Amino acid sequence: MKNEINPEETTRAAAFELWMTSPMPMVTLVKTLEVSRLVKVARKQGLKFNMLLCWCIGRAAQKIEEFYTLPENGKLFRYDKIAVNVIVQNKNGGINSCDIPVSENLADFNRDYLSLTQKAAADCKSIFNDDYMIVGTSAMIQTELDCIVNQYTDKFTNPMVLWGKYRKGIFKTTLPVSFQFHHVQMDGGHGARFLEEFQKEVRG
Repeated sequence: MKNEINPEETTRAAAFELWMTSPMPMVTLVKTLEVSRLVKVARKQGLKFNMLLCWCIGRAAQKIEEFYTLPENGKLFRYDKIAVNVIVQNKNGGINSCDIPVSENLADFNRDYLSLTQKAAADCKSIFNDDYMIVGTSAMIQTELDCIVNQYTDKFTNPMVLWGKYRKGIFKTTLPVSFQFHHVQMDGGHGARFLEEFQKEVRG
């Protein structure tokens, strides 16, 4: 459920006053994750690596209180649920968005991930869920990337996690990720904590 809240009654009051009307309120943090275990799990269990990453993103986000609020159109909203958005290539060669509700159970999340992304690809229609605070994702796995800085638009203030192709090493596999968020929603410390929680989830 989504409810408008008074910024002055939240811990984000000062940030709302400072950054709500800023022309560039987005912050981007970059971290290289160690993803060896996740790659092994994907191979052994026949699961999609990107699905596992999205599940870990959702689980990490749930642990950070600031993820449940989001600035939109000059207002601040509170959510009670989180979903992860993925970009899928549809049957016509275009792309669509698909919101996947975060579940504590991996099997449930995987089922929703597969069914919803397949439907979006087949129907060439995006699947949105306005009742959830959405963490956006974008995977450009065609090449290894050091950093991705997304475009900023005031039509989309949601946090976003982006990555390219993971890097195989002799002893470990790594993946640089970029995390972009609106400064009204959280500060750099909250973003850094999310990345630490994300790494913990990936390592299991």
